[in-house]
Amino acid sequence: MSERLDELADLVRHERLRDLREALDDLPVGEIVDFLERLGVQDRAVAFRLLPKDRAVEVFDLLDQALQHEIIEGLKDVDVALYFDSLDPDDRVRLMDEMPASVARKMMRHLDPRERSLTNIVLGYPSGTIGRQMSPEFVAIPEHWSVGQAMEKIRRAGDEAETLYTLPVVDRQRLLKGVVSLRDLVAADADVSISSLTTEADSVDADHDAEDAARLCADRKHLAMPVTDSEHRVVGIFTVDDALDILERAESEDAARHGGAEPLHRPYLSTPVLTIMRSRIVWLLVLAIGATLTVQVLDVFEETLEAVVVLALFVPLLIGTGGNTGNQAATTVTRAMALGDVTTRDVFKVFWREIRVGITLGSVLGVLGFLLVSWRWEWHVGAVIGLTLLAICTLAASAGGLMPILGKKLGADPAVFANPFISTFVDATGLIVYFLIARAVLGI
Repeated sequence: MSERLDELADLVRHERLRDLREALDDLPVGEIVDFLERLGVQDRAVAFRLLPKDRAVEVFDLLDQALQHEIIEGLKDVDVALYFDSLDPDDRVRLMDEMPASVARKMMRHLDPRERSLTNIVLGYPSGTIGRQMSPEFVAIPEHWSVGQAMEKIRRAGDEAETLYTLPVVDRQRLLKGVVSLRDLVAADADVSISSLTTEADSVDADHDAEDAARLCADRKHLAMPVTDSEHRVVGIFTVDDALDILERAESEDAARHGGAEPLHRPYLSTPVLTIMRSRIVWLLVLAIGATLTVQVLDVFEETLEAVVVLALFVPLLIGTGGNTGNQAATTVTRAMALGDVTTRDVFKVFWREIRVGITLGSVLGVLGFLLVSWRWEWHVGAVIGLTLLAICTLAASAGGLMPILGKKLGADPAVFANPFISTFVDATGLIVYFLIARAVLGI
């Protein structure tokens, strides 16, 4: 498929717009989105304007918010109103978060009173909460109604609702009593009471963290979950597709920060080179400064290296092994925290577990290191390497397990405390351990 999309990109670059329009007419909406994500800003604007209005609305709805913003900047006000109005309130708010406040206010003025009111409901919740991600367009069924009454309401409101597969059931005060599925309604007789079909509902408070709510929705295999206010009244619905979007963004952020970079929040091929550079340069500078600790350690133990030159040969092996061991532990614990398997209260359990893992790994590697180095060099050099591997693996595994928990406790992203910082920390401390063991064993 990538070859086909590259051929379409060539049509844009060579300004064969008539051929491009005909080719886009034959493409599914999903492939058009993939195609636009591979283009630069100007080429994307040209290709988007070739789409018929109805298809353009569908495509616009599926684009990342950053790309939607760029497209809107090149449209006339009348077109902006069309595309902005076509979005669901939660998607509309995410787009507004990408824009300057003055532009967002201008776009809000184009909305009809109903859409503006629904959008304001979502805007009223803090960024990062599930209230900011929910849809206020839902169908709530009173528990004292019959199936026939519920089906009639669904038929009238179906086009405007975010989802109909899971429906909140409320009492006369609109307090959440449970949920009922559309399948059960279709299978039941018209005179059956809704209360007899209602099942217990997993719900989330509107002020709850969005990623935690998304994880709950995915773990419990729900198609949708009701969102409630502090008094347990239903204020919105949260669907599994929105949950998957949130989790995908969270995974992308964690993956970027594991590698020492900031997330791009947009498709890679559509990201300007300077933006990619800015996402990496800060962390590279921070890590470069941290790496000076390694240089200082080598300077302090310069006499030890001069006395036994062979020790210098093993520096890359030891700091590499320590960094890899720490990264493994940090990645495992960070992932466990994301899944809810580990919390900050489990700090001592994690510490004790990683110490044992580190000792086991270090023992295996230490024995192998001792045997190989003793065979090639002298046994006392092999002893230094073997003991250092044992110590470094234990230190790196325990530090790697603790740092993500410490980051979470301090209110930072645990992923930030993973690979980049672990490597820098273990490089410096590992060398100190190495030279101290060498001095003790070799008597220098």
